Amino acid sequence: MIAIMSEQIVAHLRPKAVAEKSFAKGEYLFHRDDPVRKLFLVTSGCVNLVRHQADGSPAVLQRSTPGTVLAEASVFSQRYHCDAVAAMATQALLVPVVEVRRLLERDLSFAAKWIAHLSHELQSARKRSEIASLRTVGARLDAWTAWNDVALPTLGEWKGLADEIGVSPEALYRELSKRRRSGTL
Repeated sequence: MIAIMSEQIVAHLRPKAVAEKSFAKGEYLFHRDDPVRKLFLVTSGCVNLVRHQADGSPAVLQRSTPGTVLAEASVFSQRYHCDAVAAMATQALLVPVVEVRRLLERDLSFAAKWIAHLSHELQSARKRSEIASLRTVGARLDAWTAWNDVALPTLGEWKGLADEIGVSPEALYRELSKRRRSGTL
């Protein structure tokens, strides 16, 4: 159902795109405090919304993958509140924010789908917040698995999982190794 909502939102926004841009791994799509002028529709790759903590460590606020809207909460903001960094080679369609606002004002069907999408994103943010509040890597991993109702990602995606649950890749690898040894993985 959520995938269908995203597809419908993207279908509305795709014709409004003014460009498609490629981003290399590690390249910024935008920086914190940049003016919000465009909305990004990720067509390939992955982009992380990141806010750096006082100690310099990154907190991943959102992972946008193909078919998703990046930083949709910024549509009515003047400036971005975090950085957007390509986690791998990425392509995105760029849609002027004024076009998104115009659709929200004039197209009730789109506005209803947008509201449903934002509600889902709020639920996801609350899940991530709950995971981050858990003390151990094991508890975070268990919560992520339960809430996502999926098997663990493949080996090449473990770093992304570590980012998502707010632990170092090394801590996640140790936890997975411990589970493998005990037969619970």
